Amino acid sequence: MSPAKILIGLGLLLVVAGLLWPVLSRLGLGRLPGDIVFRREGFTLYVPLATSLIASLVLTLILWLFRR
Repeated sequence: MSPAKILIGLGLLLVVAGLLWPVLSRLGLGRLPGDIVFRREGFTLYVPLATSLIASLVLTLILWLFRR
């Protein structure tokens, strides 16, 4: 695959994730116990550790099933 196709695919994936984010947040993703939030006046840092791990496991399972 050419780098251009990979970048286009990643861009499309980000757009889809952005569009689905409101739906996923209603399911509780993004507010899991392992997610870290630092709040200060005028600044918020959000580190979604648990959400990232769950997303990684789900995507790994899906890709593993498609390769079989």
